[in-house]
Amino acid sequence: MSIIIYTDGSAKGNPGNGGYGIVMMSGSYRRELNQGFRLTTNNRMELLAVIIALENIKKEGSATTVYSDSKYVIDAVEKKWVFGWEKKNFNKKKNPDLWIRFLKIYRKQKVSFVWVKGHANNKENERCDLLAVQAAESKDLIIDNWYENNVKNTGSSLF
Repeated sequence: MSIIIYTDGSAKGNPGNGGYGIVMMSGSYRRELNQGFRLTTNNRMELLAVIIALENIKKEGSATTVYSDSKYVIDAVEKKWVFGWEKKNFNKKKNPDLWIRFLKIYRKQKVSFVWVKGHANNKENERCDLLAVQAAESKDLIIDNWYENNVKNTGSSLF
């Protein structure tokens, strides 16, 4: 059975508090996930949403379609940029920690990506946006350790 995933990320300020939202569907099964972070970026949340969704698939090799409004994520994969970045050890690339994590899980599934226009009345994309915003605005914000450590070590935002 195929898996349909919708994802979205949000950041209140860039960087700022942020969150991701996910809707996963397969047959009659539906699962929603979200989480907020105290300091992060929109692109990190967009990518993390995809990672978390793929990590929640129990069976390897599952046919999975990911719908996202993130050109950052979709273009990096569909245009194969991320594979070139990997060959160069992500030298001078943003979010290497997440891209490495993404590639590890991506290679375990049969994933295709579909870009959807954000805020265009796509029911599931709108739901993910709401989940991401709610997470970013919640009081349960966790630490994006890699991001915060790298920002503190350089004294300025990397992204």
